[in-house]
Amino acid sequence: MVRSMTGFGRAELTVDGRDIIFEIRSVNHRFFELNCRITRGFNFLEEKIKSYLKEKIKRGKVDVFISLSQKEDTECIVKVNKSLAAGYINALKSLALEYDIADDVSVSSVAGYSDIFQVHKTPEDEDEVWASVKQVADTALADFLKMREVEGERLKADVVSRLERILSIVEEVELTAPQRVQRYETRLKERIIELLGSADYDEQRLITEVALFADKVAIDEETVRLRSHLLQLNNLLDSDTEIGRKIDFIIQEMNREANTIGSKANDSEVAHKVVEIKSEIEKIREQIQNIE
Repeated sequence: MVRSMTGFGRAELTVDGRDIIFEIRSVNHRFFELNCRITRGFNFLEEKIKSYLKEKIKRGKVDVFISLSQKEDTECIVKVNKSLAAGYINALKSLALEYDIADDVSVSSVAGYSDIFQVHKTPEDEDEVWASVKQVADTALADFLKMREVEGERLKADVVSRLERILSIVEEVELTAPQRVQRYETRLKERIIELLGSADYDEQRLITEVALFADKVAIDEETVRLRSHLLQLNNLLDSDTEIGRKIDFIIQEMNREANTIGSKANDSEVAHKVVEIKSEIEKIREQIQNIE
């Protein structure tokens, strides 16, 4: 199945008392590249996310946003830096004495200096957190992959229509081959008669010249290879593997054959057909930049 590299998915659930948001989006890129933004304190999830996504996504620049709340029953221990607290209290009392102001130092006033408190939370069970996050990720990823597949089918339909158009043009080019040789023979006869002033000429020599011309402008090998590339590309579009890079290589070969046909044909009609072929190839190249 053809998949686009453009996708988006989002899920928001409460799992095991924890509110979790998982958002994923991607755009085209030559390789798999992941950028994660995760709630502070949960950075250990990044490697797990990377391994998890690499099984599902082969190419694309992927951005992931994960928001997690603390569990309500998470145990916290608050410790007081007593020496620092004593320093604040002594400084406040000294200030009151020196400037003759009311000494209203209290617990609430000292508590305003937050650096005297140290909060220690029970360490998170990383496997437990990941199990919760994965439930939400599965939902978001399902939507993300579905979007990629829908967009991929649209890309496939467009590419297939262009391949059919190229094949049609190739068939037209192949039909012109005998006509080109015939036109060359006619022009050559007319030129000989014009130069000799009569129809008396070496028939065998004429046949030889026409045969040489036919061999020079023959494009059978090129059209056969071009047809083969079209078939390979069609088969790739029906496969269920990563195809973006393979298609890119085939496109290069198709373009090479088209150029050779144009240079060998020595015919304005064929040259126009080649321009059409190359135009379709370029449009396919643009489309496959977003195929995984």
